[in-house]
Amino acid sequence: MFDFLYNIFIMLFIVTCFGYIFVTLKEKVYLKRNIILIDKKSVTQEHIDETDIKEFVLDGNRMKSGDEIKLITKGKRKYSGTLIGAKKKENKIMIVTNNDEIKLFSVENIFRLKVTSKYGKFFK
Repeated sequence: MFDFLYNIFIMLFIVTCFGYIFVTLKEKVYLKRNIILIDKKSVTQEHIDETDIKEFVLDGNRMKSGDEIKLITKGKRKYSGTLIGAKKKENKIMIVTNNDEIKLFSVENIFRLKVTSKYGKFFK
């Protein structure tokens, strides 16, 4: 009985690893074609067109649209989500949170920012 469960767990682990590899390879192909896939219902083409910078450096972190980030505001509020882009004139970044909300953050209001996952990368 234990051997049967052990074999199932090993098989599920292998399938999970292959799934992760295939998703990352798909993101790499999209990245080469300058396509960034953000799988959220609340993000529209208008939101993407609103942002004028898709790749930038903030607090020493090089970020692109599609990267998953965590940030803490100066008011100690924590947010995590996917980066959509930045508005240069307003000095703000736009993210879609894990709750499918679109949020704009002023760069001056960000206390700490961390890139948790790069779009199209196996490891950070």
